[in-house]
Amino acid sequence: MIPVQSVLSQTSIPNAKQQVPSTEAHLMSPSSPCSRVLDLAASRITTFLHQLAISYQTTAHHSSCTFQRRYLIPQTVPISKTMSQTRASSSSSKEKKPVVAPRPSSSILLLSPTNQVLLLHRVKTSSSFASAHVFPGGNLDSFHDGDIPAEYAKERHVDGPAYRIGAIRECFEETGILLARRSGAKGDAALVSLPNRDREAARKQIHGNHVRFSDWAESVGGTPDVEGLIPFTRWVTPTNVPKRFTTQMYLYLLPDTAAFDRVEAAQQQDIIVPTPDGGVEHTAARFDDAATWLAKADAGEIILFPPQYYLLHHVARFCTQQGSGTSFSVFESQRQKLLQFLRKTPTASSKKGIAHPTSSIPWSEKVMSPRNLLIRSSDKRIVLGLDKPGLELKDSGRGGDWERVVLVKFSKEGPRKVEIRDREEILAEEREEKSEEGSGARHKL
Repeated sequence: MIPVQSVLSQTSIPNAKQQVPSTEAHLMSPSSPCSRVLDLAASRITTFLHQLAISYQTTAHHSSCTFQRRYLIPQTVPISKTMSQTRASSSSSKEKKPVVAPRPSSSILLLSPTNQVLLLHRVKTSSSFASAHVFPGGNLDSFHDGDIPAEYAKERHVDGPAYRIGAIRECFEETGILLARRSGAKGDAALVSLPNRDREAARKQIHGNHVRFSDWAESVGGTPDVEGLIPFTRWVTPTNVPKRFTTQMYLYLLPDTAAFDRVEAAQQQDIIVPTPDGGVEHTAARFDDAATWLAKADAGEIILFPPQYYLLHHVARFCTQQGSGTSFSVFESQRQKLLQFLRKTPTASSKKGIAHPTSSIPWSEKVMSPRNLLIRSSDKRIVLGLDKPGLELKDSGRGGDWERVVLVKFSKEGPRKVEIRDREEILAEEREEKSEEGSGARHKL
């Protein structure tokens, strides 16, 4: 395609004085009717070419906006491209880049005895989720966690021993909280308690692969409490993101310290106080109410990515702040309601939601790979659907949550204005918005 600027600069009305015989030169005088007609034609052609330039630029801009790294990055195609360059670009864009296989990882939504949630604040230089508040967790490591399913095996996206050991190990490395029961103990045995010096030394040894996590836990008389982990959705990163993960999320309820004697309760309370990891991965680790974390994100005080916001949204429905004097019976009641919710199917409440196949999938088996449904007309936030399980699990019969969607606006610093809404409500609002826009346009006409 000929560059529009080139067209504008090179296109001109031929010099009629050079085209006509000299005997007709008098017709080309400024006062001649023919001259005025040609001037008018030149003006209209120039106006048309300018409009063509604007149209071309607008079309190029909109056609090149892609959903990259979970947010839209406008990539305006330069107007100066030639037709051959445009064709070459179009041809190369059809050549899809190889999809990066998701790395297996696991994470824990850890509830304190008073049902507060632990979040870690990642440093700005972190390789993933920089500056965000996240749950403790990380990538699996076969050295510590045992056999990991093959890269393209379906089992790679299923809860298993490696995911559970990895979650408990990462939690210990990142926070110093050891989710290990006393070996041989039955029932609600207390977690293993360690002197602070021994605990910190072990974190460094395990992080540096100097000792296997399970071997070390056994050496201090403990067994990783894999049975205490409650699966609570899996998240698979979309294929258009360079770094992808298949992350098994768990819920873990730290034991009620009131169930033990005074000495043991003091020890128990000590081991559930998170400690920083020296700034290697995080700058802070603390417990707070789920509703408080959400409020801070809504106010722009912290960054929460959609998976964390989504899970906190559900926890906040049941574990609400009751005040400092709340009895442990109230906290236990909250936990039971949360657990009932996680076990219940159908997982949807609306008529259409219940009819959708994903509603019959329990929370322990739901797999969510966020996808772009639309961009809201009102506030330009992206609406993410959570019903699909991702490329690797296509046609597997697995899925996530059809009834709910995530609204988010991505910026350079991360996701902002995150919100969980009902899918049907959002689509109805969008239809109404479009209808009003159409009505307004007709009224102007």
